[in-house]
Amino acid sequence: MPALLAYSTSTSPALEDVAPPELGPTDVRIGVIAAAVNPVDVKVLTGPLRAALGLPDPIGLGWDVSGTIIEIGSEVTDLVPGDRVAGMLHLLALRPSVGTHADETVLSADAVARVPDGLDLVDAASLPITALAAHQALDLLGPAEGRTLLVTGGAGAVGGHALVLATRAGWKVSALARDADADFIARAGAQLVTEVPGPSFDAVLDAAVLLGSALTAVRDGGAFVGMAPDAPVPAERGITVHTVSVEPDSTALSRLLSLAAEGVLEVRVAGLVPLHAATQAYDEVAAGSQRGRWLLIP
Repeated sequence: MPALLAYSTSTSPALEDVAPPELGPTDVRIGVIAAAVNPVDVKVLTGPLRAALGLPDPIGLGWDVSGTIIEIGSEVTDLVPGDRVAGMLHLLALRPSVGTHADETVLSADAVARVPDGLDLVDAASLPITALAAHQALDLLGPAEGRTLLVTGGAGAVGGHALVLATRAGWKVSALARDADADFIARAGAQLVTEVPGPSFDAVLDAAVLLGSALTAVRDGGAFVGMAPDAPVPAERGITVHTVSVEPDSTALSRLLSLAAEGVLEVRVAGLVPLHAATQAYDEVAAGSQRGRWLLIP
């Protein structure tokens, strides 16, 4: 079957015919409908994560996915072939020979959730990593209790979801974004900020990976959560610093998919690209400033 691989000798994804991944007793095999290209895919492809994580050569590309279950492991009891699902591989724990940028992929059953009938299955591929990252980042910050929160990259994939989830949780939310994103920010229930302010927020969720420059917006003794495990931000001024390493969570993902089906979380797809033209999507993601997810279609 065709799958995208990353080699240390190239910065372009290689489409090759590979053997389907093996199915374990607690796994499900998914016929891929769509799979998002994430910044982590670009980092794997271009090299920054290779040394840090000791990645094999080659390594399968793609981490989150939507599709239909075509086979279940012998110990799987709550999913059946034909189920519409979305899910993700563990970003750091696994070294997949085949990722989700393929015709088929294998995920642990506890890493996938059923896609509600009201959500298009292609659109669902835009959600797992980004929505879970936003959810898990907010969990690290603790209860809202009316605290003030600045989300950098507030109109981006992770930041946009974080705005909605934080507002619903009771945070007083501001979003660092461009003037052109004002309508989106308002729909999410947040206030627009166009420059990083001084230390005035109880917490900052750094979805734009501004790192130390975003830390300056946190008041003394506040909280900061970053999105780059390979570039942790040193704590200062009594600020509690966390870094998200997104993990599969089928229960949370099920709730997030339901919010998308209800229209609470906006689904934003920048483009659909066939697997054989994946370089286009990788280039778009590498360029940054995306206002929607680039999805690969087998």
